[in-house]
Amino acid sequence: MESRKEENIEFIIQGCIRKNNKFQELLYKKFFGYALSVALIYNHQRSDALEVVNDSFVKVFSKIGKYDTTKPFQGWIRKIVINTSIDHLRRNSKDHQFVETDKYPIRDETPNVISHLAAQDIIEILNLLPQYHKTVFCLYEIEGYSHDEIAEQLGIPTSSSRVYLTRAKQQLRELLPVNYLKE
Repeated sequence: MESRKEENIEFIIQGCIRKNNKFQELLYKKFFGYALSVALIYNHQRSDALEVVNDSFVKVFSKIGKYDTTKPFQGWIRKIVINTSIDHLRRNSKDHQFVETDKYPIRDETPNVISHLAAQDIIEILNLLPQYHKTVFCLYEIEGYSHDEIAEQLGIPTSSSRVYLTRAKQQLRELLPVNYLKE
């Protein structure tokens, strides 16, 4: 069954390489939800995430001939969505001044078990962080990027990447008190 799925994806990819609209639509539908879930991690607003997903698929379709078939396709799309999110952040941050605040409101002070948090709850908590803190945190902790790689991607000094990560972790600790995490 699994090899049949892989063959199906390879067949769809071949159609996309030939620039067949039907296959592009199939690929878009097949990976839209996944791409959106990745984009939502890196973008505060759903509308920004949707824009990133659409921009990502434009890149996917234009670069699909360069896809290395020995690697998982889903990972390739993930990397494109993350890089497009970073591009979106860079493009939109030029017009905005980032203001850091020391405290963030905690919506629910009742202790719960961390394992009961839904993905949407985690995204909402991450969205309370300033955009650069959230992006550095996700790239470092979720994607496994090094500080040098993050600095290069975001066009910031390596030391800033470290500072943003430290501040993000500190703010997350404030949002999720220790007793909340231990239950």
